[in-house]
Amino acid sequence: MKQQLTGIVISNKMQKTAVVKVSRLKKHPKYFKRYLVSKHYHAHDEQKTCKVGDTVVIESCRPISTQKHWKIVKVVNSKSSNLESLGEK
Repeated sequence: MKQQLTGIVISNKMQKTAVVKVSRLKKHPKYFKRYLVSKHYHAHDEQKTCKVGDTVVIESCRPISTQKHWKIVKVVNSKSSNLESLGEK
């Protein structure tokens, strides 16, 4: 089983590449307060299906380029479909 992460698309300006921001909660070792830590991943998007603001699932794969070691598996929640359901354009 390959590692899968869920995140939000920040940028899709590159050809066949999207930048995905993955956030997780981390606990401080001494004070036990939880805080958000985020990391950016370059993911391969062959058909350019995702847009900025979409929630996507990315999966680890073989190295495609220097920075790309992830590929987009599916779009979980599309930002454009959310706007259509609210009646906005």
